[in-house]
Amino acid sequence: MLIAAALVFIMTPGLALFYGGMVNKKNAVTMMMQNFFSAGWTTVLWVTFGFSLAFSRDIAGVIGNLHYAFLTHISPSTLFPGNDQISMLTFMVYQLMFAIITPVLMTGAFADRMRFKAFIVFLTLWLIFVYFPLAHWVWGGGFLAKWGVEDFAGGLVVHTSAGFGALAAVLYLGKRKFPKEGNHSLPLILIGTALLWFGWFGFNAGSALRVDLDTNVAFVNTMEAAAFAAVTWMFWDYWRTGRWSAIGFMAGSIAGLATVTPAAGFVTPQAAMVIGIVAAIVCHLAVDYKNRKGWDDALDVWGVHGMGGFTGIILLGLFGSSAILGSNGLIYGGGTFFLKETAAAIFVAIYAFVISYILIWITDRITPVRVPEEAEKVGLDEYEWAEEAYAL
Repeated sequence: MLIAAALVFIMTPGLALFYGGMVNKKNAVTMMMQNFFSAGWTTVLWVTFGFSLAFSRDIAGVIGNLHYAFLTHISPSTLFPGNDQISMLTFMVYQLMFAIITPVLMTGAFADRMRFKAFIVFLTLWLIFVYFPLAHWVWGGGFLAKWGVEDFAGGLVVHTSAGFGALAAVLYLGKRKFPKEGNHSLPLILIGTALLWFGWFGFNAGSALRVDLDTNVAFVNTMEAAAFAAVTWMFWDYWRTGRWSAIGFMAGSIAGLATVTPAAGFVTPQAAMVIGIVAAIVCHLAVDYKNRKGWDDALDVWGVHGMGGFTGIILLGLFGSSAILGSNGLIYGGGTFFLKETAAAIFVAIYAFVISYILIWITDRITPVRVPEEAEKVGLDEYEWAEEAYAL
């Protein structure tokens, strides 16, 4: 489990490279530091009160109490109630890695536009009012868990919440004054994707919280869905344009990974193949729709992560198999389970969007969110950091 936690952690610098390579080089440091900063600040919030709100004693199905604040009442020998083979500290630090990466998935959506001070405020508020409650509702014994909603590794808690939160930020901030000049470093994007794909095995297989046959299934399903989605996306791009696309392959792999995440340990390997293909189609169409609408979601966070997680939850309701783990989906006679998963996906998407929009509005009242036009022109690295990615 500690190795799995380390794998999930490597996804955050992987995301920094992935996003950093996609933005203009004048904003690369800013983009990457938003990701790295979460590793520090989210840890502070998590160990002081976040973990307790997500996973301590339930209050009316809505939130945990402060029983574990500052990691009190947890000794090195305290065992995790859900699996007495691992310690509570191990479970805490594993879940911390999810809390670190989830909010920074949104940074790709508002690239080149948000002040770093405003990002700190928004990050803090978003964790408190979106991530910590969602983690409790789904994984900490909250009302969605009690209702029978399943989410193996974060389709609701991570990808739907971040993706629809990102869409809210995009609509609030509006378009950039200066169009993106293009991906400044394709090698960084490729390396970042490799680290994300590598770390995702800890993300999904580690969510079994043990080593058994289901861990193996989750690992295999993760690989399959990513591969099928990447190939589907790249072939589709070639069919449409007559040219191969490295970016398309990378985007497809991330779409497949995000979509299989909620289902990884609950479906058969055959279902994971279908999930990968559907992920590429749905997420590609979502990105196309975003482009037609003119939404300046710079790095397609809503289309890939938001719609990927949303679709994955619905596909879990369709393909879930009690022969693997969890509940039977619609194709195995689990019509009620399918309706619950679909309802949960819609509810979380709306909740994340509305609360995120309110939180960014509040942030704007505390400190201006958008950088001035001058900063967009010269780049945030020079304007806010006085540092640059390439001192040539």
